[in-house]
Amino acid sequence: MADALTVIPAGVLRNLADKLYEKRKNAALEIEGIVKQLTVAGDHDKITAVINLLTTEFTYSPQANHRKGGLIGLAAATVGLTSEAAQHLEQIVPPVLNSFSDQDSRVRYYACEALYNIAKVVRGDFIIFFNQIFDALCKLSADSDANVQSAAHLLDRLVKDIVTESDQFSIEEFIPLLRERMNVLNPYVRQFLVGWITVLDSVPDIDMLGFLPDFLDGLFNMLSDSSHEIRQQADSALSEFLQEIKNSPSVDYGRMAEILVQRAASPDEFTRLTAITWINEFVKLGGDQLVPYYADILGAILPCISDKEEKIRVVARETNEELRAIKADPAEGFDVGAILSIARRQLSSEWEATRIEALHWISNLLNRHRPEVLTYLNDIFDTLLEALSDSSDQVVLLVLEVHACIAKDPQHFRQLVVFLVHNFRVDNSLLEKRGALIIRRLCVLLDAERVYRELSTILEGESDLDFASIMVQALNLILLTSSELSGLRDLLKQSLVNPSGKDLFVSLYASWCHSPMAIISLCLLSQTYQHASTVIQSLVEEDINVKFLVQLDKLIRLLETPIFAYLRLQLLEPGRHMWLLKALYGLLMLLPQQSAAFRILRTRLKTVPTYSFGGEQPRRTSSGNPYQILQHMSGGSQVTEDGDINPNQDSKFSHHGINFTARLQQFEQMQQQHRQHSKVQAQLRSNSTSSPTQQDVQRPEELSQTSSDVNRPPSRSGKGPGQLQL
Repeated sequence: MADALTVIPAGVLRNLADKLYEKRKNAALEIEGIVKQLTVAGDHDKITAVINLLTTEFTYSPQANHRKGGLIGLAAATVGLTSEAAQHLEQIVPPVLNSFSDQDSRVRYYACEALYNIAKVVRGDFIIFFNQIFDALCKLSADSDANVQSAAHLLDRLVKDIVTESDQFSIEEFIPLLRERMNVLNPYVRQFLVGWITVLDSVPDIDMLGFLPDFLDGLFNMLSDSSHEIRQQADSALSEFLQEIKNSPSVDYGRMAEILVQRAASPDEFTRLTAITWINEFVKLGGDQLVPYYADILGAILPCISDKEEKIRVVARETNEELRAIKADPAEGFDVGAILSIARRQLSSEWEATRIEALHWISNLLNRHRPEVLTYLNDIFDTLLEALSDSSDQVVLLVLEVHACIAKDPQHFRQLVVFLVHNFRVDNSLLEKRGALIIRRLCVLLDAERVYRELSTILEGESDLDFASIMVQALNLILLTSSELSGLRDLLKQSLVNPSGKDLFVSLYASWCHSPMAIISLCLLSQTYQHASTVIQSLVEEDINVKFLVQLDKLIRLLETPIFAYLRLQLLEPGRHMWLLKALYGLLMLLPQQSAAFRILRTRLKTVPTYSFGGEQPRRTSSGNPYQILQHMSGGSQVTEDGDINPNQDSKFSHHGINFTARLQQFEQMQQQHRQHSKVQAQLRSNSTSSPTQQDVQRPEELSQTSSDVNRPPSRSGKGPGQLQL
């Protein structure tokens, strides 16, 4: 320091610390001249002493004017050093950088001015301080003083020029600092960062694309900035990088895919659109690199398919199709389980379009990788069953297709039907609202006979008798009305002449015993009229209740539909179909006379001719009542199940392989169980109340009113497709 004092006059040092800028400026010019002389003389020791004096006595002084003078002095000394300045930068630059955080805004301003002048002299030699300078400029870009900001911008432009022309810049050392600063929310800092990213990307020798994953998330974060200018700058930078990715042979898709997946779920619309657009390009370009990330990408795409913004929906659908078209192999890292997990999770989405696409993915995986999918069946099966209760018919139909695909294997078919019956048992609304749709669709996808046989086997041993009765009634109604089951009905009509029809009749009979009306319907459909009549006559008082009358009302109305046209035409030959007449008259006797069903059936029976249009001519009766024809069956002749008179046939024995005596016993035993169950339930209800209230006792006139209401035609509205009216 003593050397410095001998070199620099005391008056110059006083002026350097003066409050007037002009005096400080003049003093700095004198220091510049002194340093020039020392440089020419090669006296670097004295130059070092001068720099140390300016640093310790001025830039680190507690007096603001001293600090201002010190900064000007250091810049002047650098100018004086000219080409020799590089070897003294370790002394000159740190004090200037330290002044960037000075409390006095004027000091910070002069620090920018000083470093600007220093940089102009040394140019590329000060690159070794780039990270510290960048960090300081990053902070100054958001300075509270406008003059400081302006000075920082000038310095920033100069530093950018120096970096772009320098071959000493290390991008590897800079990226960690950039990644750290990308999380700053200040709009001025964000502009500063985007500016630097754009400049560095424009330098041919700097590979910013290779480091894109390090700051990509920060750029996406800027897309939701409140400033339109920042959003525009960030979007422009991202667009440029995306174009470079398209043209680059080597890109790290994996790390960036993770970032894009997260950004695709952003609450900001513009961010989601940009992210899904990038994902779309990645799916097209990424190839094998993206195989491990397919599940994550799918998890981002599926919600966007239902996005409120149309542009996002369009790109998401296109990306979904592109991804599904890729034929990846599990041996190459394609994770079937992860894809299934994503699809299963999206089945709970509130958006129908997303649920539909999730089901398409499960179906697609079943078709391509069936063995692998079946290993994860336990993970997705319950969710697929729950989806049968979905509010969308289209979703339900797709779920059924998936179930049908799984059920191609016998063990899975049995499991499906068992779980389906279980769901119907625990969720009555599912059976009522979706029962018909589910059963009918399964019959189309899996063969109606196979489905009905399996359902019958399960319901035969059902312990919940009330549910079994309701379920059988539902299946019976579907059997009698659905166009999809016309083949099954045709097979049952041949029960007396076709072994396959007989086997189906016997198979269904076992569970149809849970409902008297279902058994009667089955017998009428299969043309086993004598057995139908026998079943009707076996009914006792407990069997004929309001529920029974409701089902009987439905059957009478169904007899008037085209499905039972063959039965009505058989009435033209009463001589050949005496047991049909007896069965229908038996049903008529069970109906309340004031009911609409009674009037419908009686009107139909009145149209039965008193003579046969067939070969036989039964005796005409004086009353004209065709039922009286039954009286002429006395004697040696008996009528077989299909109505043909056969004097040698004993109807008590089995007919065409069907043991009707055993079937009747089976029906009566099942009905006895139902009666005992009803008594137990009634006893429990009576025990739960100390005494019957007025509401518990139904007066005769109320019962009549109930029966009258029951027999009204069902409403055409109020039931959607696939709903049962039980």
